[in-house]
Amino acid sequence: MSEENHDQNPSTPAKIERRQVRWDAMAAIIASLVGFLALLVAGYTAYIARYTADVQTKQVQAQVWPWLVAGNNDNERSIEVLNKGVGPAIVRSAQVFVDGKPQPDWQHVLKALGTAPHQYSQSTLNPNVLTPGEKVPAIQFADEDDYKRFRAAAVTHLTLVDICYCSTLGECWMYSDKHAVGYKSLAQLVTPVGRCPKLPDKVIFNN
Repeated sequence: MSEENHDQNPSTPAKIERRQVRWDAMAAIIASLVGFLALLVAGYTAYIARYTADVQTKQVQAQVWPWLVAGNNDNERSIEVLNKGVGPAIVRSAQVFVDGKPQPDWQHVLKALGTAPHQYSQSTLNPNVLTPGEKVPAIQFADEDDYKRFRAAAVTHLTLVDICYCSTLGECWMYSDKHAVGYKSLAQLVTPVGRCPKLPDKVIFNN
């Protein structure tokens, strides 16, 4: 009689072992869920950190973003380069072409155009650093007639002006203008580049 009651006791070793197995399995499942949740939290935290870093990087980039434009200023009898951006523009290279041929300086440009004036002034463009809002008169004529002759020839024969420049963060752009004098189309004149090209000395414009 006592042996029969002992077999029906819920605390027999077999039942204790089964209960222990169930608890071990449940503990394993809980541990897996906790680990999975921890992985999700870590991944979300990394995403937020990366997103925040990207936003901060873009904000910094926007704060030092340069934007160069060039063109003629008839009132000042000049060709000007203007930094319309909010950060310094570091000019890495420049090229000026007359009838498709690169020129080394303004003296050669004027000779190629057949419009050598009696008097003109020039400002250094390459190399240079243009601060935000700074305007550089790349070439300026003292005489109105000299400027008009230059302008008339340049509209047709000054075929390209290339200026490669970078921000203080190392981002670079190429300003490429086929109509530095006269009418400008609405085409994109500035395009991002990985870095400014290394040009042979004979094709670099220095002034």
